[in-house]
Amino acid sequence: MHRAVRTSSLALLCAGFAMGLPAAATAANFAKVYQDALANDPTFQQAHANYMAAREARPEAWSLLLPQISAAAGATWTHSSGQITQPQVANGRLAPYPFYSTDSIGANQWSLNLSQTLFSWTDWMNLKAANSQVAQAQATYEAAEQNLVLRVATGYFNVLAALDTLQAQQSSLEAFDLQLQQANKRYQVGLIAITDVEQARAARDTAAAAVISAKQSLARAQDQLEVITGRQYETLDEPEANMPLVMPTPADQNQWVHTSLQQNLTLIASRLAADVARDNVRVAFGGHLPTLSLIASRTFNSASTHESIVGINGSFQGLPSWSNDREIGLEVSVPIFSGGGTYARVHQAQYQWIAAKDAMEQASRSTVQQARDAYLGVISGIAHVQALQQALTSSETAYRATEAGYRVGTQTEVDVLNALSTLVQARTNYASSRYSYINSVVQLRYAAGTLDPNEVQAIDRLLTKSVSVSPGAITPEAMTPPAPAPTPSPPPPPPPLKP
Repeated sequence: MHRAVRTSSLALLCAGFAMGLPAAATAANFAKVYQDALANDPTFQQAHANYMAAREARPEAWSLLLPQISAAAGATWTHSSGQITQPQVANGRLAPYPFYSTDSIGANQWSLNLSQTLFSWTDWMNLKAANSQVAQAQATYEAAEQNLVLRVATGYFNVLAALDTLQAQQSSLEAFDLQLQQANKRYQVGLIAITDVEQARAARDTAAAAVISAKQSLARAQDQLEVITGRQYETLDEPEANMPLVMPTPADQNQWVHTSLQQNLTLIASRLAADVARDNVRVAFGGHLPTLSLIASRTFNSASTHESIVGINGSFQGLPSWSNDREIGLEVSVPIFSGGGTYARVHQAQYQWIAAKDAMEQASRSTVQQARDAYLGVISGIAHVQALQQALTSSETAYRATEAGYRVGTQTEVDVLNALSTLVQARTNYASSRYSYINSVVQLRYAAGTLDPNEVQAIDRLLTKSVSVSPGAITPEAMTPPAPAPTPSPPPPPPPLKP
């Protein structure tokens, strides 16, 4: 890992996150939200479980190369009875003679078996593939850790962006309310026509609809963050107005691309997946090769028999028998023909390897594209924030000038409403641009593979300001702004002139 890139990118991210929120009783800072996500995010928990499961592939593969020992023991009791008729010579004549017999046999046995593989190409290749599988699972898990930071940051700042949009829309609604009140007063004294009042009312109603939409967007953003963390938050930390905008270091797009190709964990996982697919080809080819094993066993059997025969008046009690067998040897297994299954498995594994290499190439190209986009996002994000900040300042000045001109009669009601709409849009765009810049910084580090979750605490120490982000009650009354005052009656006509 390139230490210079890692250190400078940390400084970039920390500077980009230089923001704060005043802490309230139920305040949640960025670190707290991340810890909630770490404990409750189902996607990350699934990645952790998959990683723990994949780790067992190595001991499973080793088990096929280690001695296999098994033991068995048993005891049986068998009872049988029946009749046998045989011809006998009695008094010089041949006659049938029945025999009745009863047998009871008790037997005990135990065995111990040992098998040790001396050569198996398939088992050794399975072990090699298992090592690659575990490494791939670890890279995938670490990528999921970094992706969690990215998703938390995206959801976190989406909430703040929705909050800023709502605040801008609420401010515009208040301004449009005031504009409507002034229009009503001017109409009452006959300074403007009713069309100017209706234009102000239409602008106010449009602003009210925008407030409702902004409240819905804030509630939706909160819900999306809750999907990750499992919690709702009343307050979050937000950036200061003078948030520093820091250029990436090194300021070289190619260097960031090179770092991404070396350290991006998703790309590393795809490379390891290609290694696993290559090893699986070797495993499948092992179906053509012989295996050599050492086998050893010991078996002991003992039995006791009680037999009686009626007709001969014979009875035998406890006839013992036992055997103690030992066996040791080498066993060679040579596959000759398996119906074409081995050839099919080899070809299948080869095509899967080709697919894995193509997936690796796709991941490599995507990583390059992500690194370039994120780098350009940071660079353009800085210029975008600065431009929109200047646009906001200009819009505020233009609105004040238009309002002053309206009061002295040089501007119309429409001019004021248009200037106010432009100001509201400038506020919303500026707020969104700051969070887009921060997300670009996080995405750049994620593409470079340097988005370390342990640095969340260092980032969080820079946060100082708290703001309420609760969408409030989701009811028609809470979501709908109060209705404006009705249009007043027109001024009375002047009295008729008398001759």
